[in-house]
Amino acid sequence: MKGIASLTLEERLRQLIALPSVSCSLPEWDQSNKAVIDLLAHWFEDLGFAVEVRPISGAPGKYNLVAVKGQGPGGLVLAGHTDTVPYNAERWSQDPFRLTERDQRYYGLGTCDMKGFFAIVTEAVQVFQDRDLQQPLIILATADEESSMSGARALAAQGFPRARYAVIGEPTGLRPIRMHKGIMMESLRVTGQAGHSSDPSLGRNAIDALHDMMGALIQLRRQLQQDHQNPQFRVAHPTLNFGCIHGGDNPNRICNACELQFDLRLLPGMDNDAMREQIRNLVAPIAQRHEVQVELQPLFAGVDAFEEPADAELVKVCEQLTGYTAGAVAFATEAPYLQQLGMQTLVLGPGHIDQAHQPDEYLALDQIAPAIRLLRQLIERFCLEGSPS
Repeated sequence: MKGIASLTLEERLRQLIALPSVSCSLPEWDQSNKAVIDLLAHWFEDLGFAVEVRPISGAPGKYNLVAVKGQGPGGLVLAGHTDTVPYNAERWSQDPFRLTERDQRYYGLGTCDMKGFFAIVTEAVQVFQDRDLQQPLIILATADEESSMSGARALAAQGFPRARYAVIGEPTGLRPIRMHKGIMMESLRVTGQAGHSSDPSLGRNAIDALHDMMGALIQLRRQLQQDHQNPQFRVAHPTLNFGCIHGGDNPNRICNACELQFDLRLLPGMDNDAMREQIRNLVAPIAQRHEVQVELQPLFAGVDAFEEPADAELVKVCEQLTGYTAGAVAFATEAPYLQQLGMQTLVLGPGHIDQAHQPDEYLALDQIAPAIRLLRQLIERFCLEGSPS
């Protein structure tokens, strides 16, 4: 395996893209991220970092990497995830796992979200290889951000790593993001009793019950939109989306069971667990009235909403360096878990979310040099100068 000094940024990105690391709740799609972690470990060891690869308990084949250079009570974490979403190879113009340069863009699965960030980080840190850092620089590479966030959850539970500041390199067009909505994906399953459709009294129709529950959820959605507003988000209120519905087996049978799956995105200051309990209390009397059983279960553990205060030191520094006021996005990240570790946290990285999660994903070449420059400025500020006054 070649040392990092002999590789260009493009060659490093090419190697990362060539290593499949799909993360998915469907077992037939899900893959290990170990090859990506091992490659990053090799590179950061070459760069003089102390590297630790941590297996994730209960998630076979999944690993986190923590690479540390320097010591001290403060310091900076540069964080990203090593996994990608699934892909539709037939809809790509080229092999998703072969880096392709075209029209001043790098195409490939993960170029934007977010293997490109690690290639840029390795370029940015090389100029500090022979310099003594006053505070630690920590590179964090996680697993399963695109599905369960098991990597970030494991680190938060372990209380590791510790630093004063953390920048997550998700694609934001190099604009600082200090807020995002939370996300819940829930399953509402109703079980009634089958019977012949000619006599409704012979059964209890699960679709009828779910229909009323959906009506109550629509009313809840209206109430949430009325009661909770944050104009810093493009969609300024919480959203509740009915994503898919399944139930019944034949028109001439009373429906025995049906299921609704929905997505709910709350604003900062709202609590996922409290909302789940509110929904349970909302549907329980409807189930009792229809004499059916109802079960509300999360499809995954969910991610809390995130907010870093506008006057936080990290926010001010990133606003100064980028020239942009820190904003808000609707998509969720690992930021809440890094906040749990006691770090001021911001989302800021190259590329745009519009290019992620779709065929012909790309990273525009004009994002690369500014991203390298920005990361070097952050390292100078927080690891060489220590904490700004």
